[in-house]
Amino acid sequence: MFKNLLTILFIAITSLLTAQTSLEKELEIIETPEQIDTFLKEKNSKKNKLITFNEEKHKTTLAKALFKLSKGGVEKTETEYYKTFYKVVDKTETINYRVSYIALESSNMKDSELKNIQSTIIKKYNDGASFDFLAKQYSSDKNANRGGDSGWFTQDKNNYDFEDVVINGSHSLNEIFTYNHTATNTYFIILKTYEPKTISEIKVLKVIENKD
Repeated sequence: MFKNLLTILFIAITSLLTAQTSLEKELEIIETPEQIDTFLKEKNSKKNKLITFNEEKHKTTLAKALFKLSKGGVEKTETEYYKTFYKVVDKTETINYRVSYIALESSNMKDSELKNIQSTIIKKYNDGASFDFLAKQYSSDKNANRGGDSGWFTQDKNNYDFEDVVINGSHSLNEIFTYNHTATNTYFIILKTYEPKTISEIKVLKVIENKD
């Protein structure tokens, strides 16, 4: 009977080890977007997902560990009830830009009035008022409470005009300048707060496996 128990135990352990490594073997061969899409559809779990990590925005211990991996590398974490696999499926580096800006938007004001407000804001800034304070006072944009800080961004076709002025305008660091988007009646005062910066991003396939 003791031998039978050992046999049963051996079979159980072997099955468990096979189950533990099967998912890892699946992850090893996943490389293309099509394979990722197929894998997620087959697993059909909201817990499994493709996540983008940005080295400027994500500073957690996990994110730092993932950025150290090469493409195809896997990080595994475990809890009492499940294992989580993070596979780096893509790594890119893009040039990012960052400014602070004040947006003046009013359908009830003439162009000349908006331009006068622009001039007033620039004068106050040159006289010593902080851009942070002026953004909170004047800007109609949702980032006003952050002092007008845009955060790091890449060129986006949906906001091409504004970003083209920032990216291709040959402005110096700490230079203040204006841009008027007459189609939307939005007038900007922009402060170049950072030089362009190359930032790494990784796409990570996150897969959760329950423990038996």
